Amino acid sequence: MTLALGVDTGGTYTDAVLIRDEAEVIASAKALTTRHDLAEGIAAAVRAVLQASGVDPRQISLASLSTTLATNALVEGQGGRVALIYIGFAAEDLARHGLEEALKGDPVLVMAGGHSHSGEEAAPLDLQALDAFLYDHGTSVSGFAIASLFATRNPAHEQVVAAHIRKVVDRPVTCSHHLSAKLNGPKRAVTAVLNARLIGMIDGLINRAETCLQALGIRAPMMVVRGDGALMQGAEARRRPIETILSGPAASVVGARWLTGCETALVSDIGGTTTDVALIRGGRPAIDPAGATVGGFNTMVEAVAMRTTGLGGDSQVHAVTSGLQGGVTLGPRRVLPIALVAEVAPDVVHGVLDRALNAPILGEYDGMFAKAALTGGVDGLAPREMAVFDRIGTDVVPLGRVLRTRLDQSALQKLIARGLVQIASVTPSDAAHLLGRTSEWDGAAAEKALAVMARRRIGSGARLAPDAETLSQMIVDQLTRQTAQALLEAAFAEEAAVFGQTPAELAQHVLMQKGLSKHRGILAFDAGLNVDVVGLGASAACYYPAVGRHLNCKMILPEHAGVANAIGAVVGRLTERRSGTVSVLSEGVYRAHIAERPQDFTSSEAALAALETALSLEVKAALGGQGVSDVTISPVRDIRTAEVENQVVFVEGTVTVEATARPRVASDAG
Repeated sequence: MTLALGVDTGGTYTDAVLIRDEAEVIASAKALTTRHDLAEGIAAAVRAVLQASGVDPRQISLASLSTTLATNALVEGQGGRVALIYIGFAAEDLARHGLEEALKGDPVLVMAGGHSHSGEEAAPLDLQALDAFLYDHGTSVSGFAIASLFATRNPAHEQVVAAHIRKVVDRPVTCSHHLSAKLNGPKRAVTAVLNARLIGMIDGLINRAETCLQALGIRAPMMVVRGDGALMQGAEARRRPIETILSGPAASVVGARWLTGCETALVSDIGGTTTDVALIRGGRPAIDPAGATVGGFNTMVEAVAMRTTGLGGDSQVHAVTSGLQGGVTLGPRRVLPIALVAEVAPDVVHGVLDRALNAPILGEYDGMFAKAALTGGVDGLAPREMAVFDRIGTDVVPLGRVLRTRLDQSALQKLIARGLVQIASVTPSDAAHLLGRTSEWDGAAAEKALAVMARRRIGSGARLAPDAETLSQMIVDQLTRQTAQALLEAAFAEEAAVFGQTPAELAQHVLMQKGLSKHRGILAFDAGLNVDVVGLGASAACYYPAVGRHLNCKMILPEHAGVANAIGAVVGRLTERRSGTVSVLSEGVYRAHIAERPQDFTSSEAALAALETALSLEVKAALGGQGVSDVTISPVRDIRTAEVENQVVFVEGTVTVEATARPRVASDAG
């Protein structure tokens, strides 16, 4: 018998599951995610699953972690302060592919250097400029990102700059060529910046996870789920945390397939912060060929083709008070539900809400609270930011007491982005409490907060809603509409060539909406999804039956749907993938762009073979230290040719080598 432990640290819950012989769930458990110290939530969930199963922790032969932490951080704009070293590019390139947005005002050095398309040095490195930059910014950032012109054809300048930085300052360094072998320097730079920003956060999570497992007597090695659903060692996740974006959602797709056996289905996973939609086709999740897009950033991370929307059970509810009708919108920011924060500070929350209910006029921030999260340091805070942070202290406080001027709002947003402060406000989870769909936390506090929001006035002068229950149904109906929109967009994205419009335009088209509502007049319209939907997440049973009815499709809510992410982490495989290119240097000279240094050959076949051998050695070495069995090596060649004077001429070739294996600790234990 082999026992594997899967853990998923999400925005709201930390899940744990035990699977026997990769075939049977023997126990599962949940605990609240504790952002101030993730180890507390992990320990609570693992302790609960051990208690429920009666398993001796020494019997566990594999521990694996999936997490939405990196995804949520990018969606919410969180992470450390970083510096970008941008080599060989023009300064105006910073505006391409969202690089300026990814930097968020963090320091950047545009310096001479880089290589040509063929891998030849385009200009010498300006190390004097680098030294001056490090003198000014070296100790004020948490990490460095390096992106050099055509580094995928010759990484020498990225390697030299990385070594130079490590000599001067003790900070993590991310080289763009380690994250992708594809061209497009600005996009690789975005990926490197985001990776550098996430290193401290993911390192802290893995450290805490390993510490809590060891304290509970679990000695199994720690694996982490990547964004493509495969596993990677914890040490690799520390170096390349960007590869864990969509880790939780990818694990949920793998888990959905394992739970249902579906060959073709849409998978919709609702968490506290995001809703993630992916397609299972032929029993496997598809990889996005363009790279993962999260939080508005286009990256080069190979990940499950997933559409992530800032919509979850803990999405902030915004009252729409303009116009004559009014209404609500949800997200994209996650907040603490009022029902949950009332569990932490019942006297404060109930007292403030009672006063708001009895006040003749509502204040702008009535029904909202602030709470210190304490997941990062306060170094580098501006005086106003520090003043706002000090007002919050260690207690739950009404937001109106924190924000004294409009300038304080900007300071608060920066504290939230740094992960130092959390806001509590009305969420769909609060509405679910009032409607009797869940009862985990303080339902009375949720009802009061909803009643406060319902009192807000819309453009006509009427109340937003006549009572808290009506407002709760408005919120749940809006969640249904936004979830249906996300599923429709995912479906249309798969058939974009058929319809010729953007998925968002098609999903919102009046004929589509009339078809979903089965319009009957002189014309009859019927529309719906032609595949089943697998609903996952702790709150899926609360919301998704209505989504299935709205989309006229079968909604599958499998047993253990609430811990599908943790299940997917357990049943995945270790995978390493490397790619490289062969280009034509001149007539009869073919250059294989091998990581160590470019090598030239007299035939394209010799260059492709040498590259394939080098990449195979790389993936074998990457898996070699991870304790694996049943290794499979799969090389794939993509050759571009052109016809010149009735002859087929080699233009360029890409070789991708993938190695997959099961961790030996799971398959050979005992």
